[in-house]
Amino acid sequence: MTTLDSELEAARRTIHTDGYPMSIGELTNLYRDGELVIRPPFQRLFRWDDSQKSRLIESILIGIPLPSIFVVQDEGGKWELVDGLQRVSTLLQLQGLLDTEEFPPLELTATKYLPSLEGAVWDSETQSSLTPAQRLDIKRAKIDLKIVQRGSDPKTKFDLFQRLNSFGSRLSNQEIRNAQLVGVNPDFVAWLSELAGRESFVSLLRLPDADKAKKYDEELALRFLFLHTKSNKEIAEIRNFQDELEEFSGALALNFSSDSKDRLGGVFEETFDKLHAADEDVLRRWDAQKGRFTGGFLNTSFEALAVGLGYLLKEGRTPRPNLREAAIDFWNEPEMTKKFATGKSTEARLRLMVPKGREILSS
Repeated sequence: MTTLDSELEAARRTIHTDGYPMSIGELTNLYRDGELVIRPPFQRLFRWDDSQKSRLIESILIGIPLPSIFVVQDEGGKWELVDGLQRVSTLLQLQGLLDTEEFPPLELTATKYLPSLEGAVWDSETQSSLTPAQRLDIKRAKIDLKIVQRGSDPKTKFDLFQRLNSFGSRLSNQEIRNAQLVGVNPDFVAWLSELAGRESFVSLLRLPDADKAKKYDEELALRFLFLHTKSNKEIAEIRNFQDELEEFSGALALNFSSDSKDRLGGVFEETFDKLHAADEDVLRRWDAQKGRFTGGFLNTSFEALAVGLGYLLKEGRTPRPNLREAAIDFWNEPEMTKKFATGKSTEARLRLMVPKGREILSS
């Protein structure tokens, strides 16, 4: 047996799958009965607009086959939706089965082949609606299910979503990561969101709404958790930052406990509370002429100052008492103008900024 054969055999033992077609009506009933689980972090990724949703309904009504959806069977036998959120949520919203405060029943728009869909709803006595025959056509339409059965490796859910969404996705890295992680440990995802909502963290970052909508604040919180525990040597050995962040987050979610929550959360809170007390603009660039920090939030400052401070606190070392002065010293380093202005990869930037921040915060 070749090495590749051995690797294939080992990998195939980690996943058990099944698949068969199911009618939309049956799928709807599974959701209504609580046997098809769409967790809240998945629902927040529901990004289609009404025209995209209407094109899906058009496709079903004129008989265009739908792509497969993927579910993972949990230990209780329920199915967790892993891929197909947009399609399944559209069908549930059309029928008025999602949270109506966040997702009012869908009102369809005109489509290329069915312009008369404009303004139609599922069923109404007061406005245009689909006929009973059309509703039955939708309920009886088939959709192919791919099922990852219980007994598969727990990481399979995590890996599956990432692979299915790695091509042509408009979701951010953290949105995809959250959807992966919620299938591993929803409590971890909720805790990460809590960290990103801490007042001192929010005030220091002050991210644009577009970045927050894409969960960049949560990615930064995760980056801190990942980087602040690493030595300078380990930082220098990072070759693909996003891949290693994926591995770290998956392992942390799998092994998440009250101990890790208290330990990591404590360092996170102390770090950002101290930085905020020093100067709420400290994660921006120092402007010597104006005598203050200016501009927007910078990854450079975050990696040097926040990650650096977190490392010292984790190691039980006492940082410089005046963190604002340390941040000014960081920006006054002779090489900072050149290094800051030169475009660098995340990995190269980390190798420069993290050790430099730790050095300055320790002196």
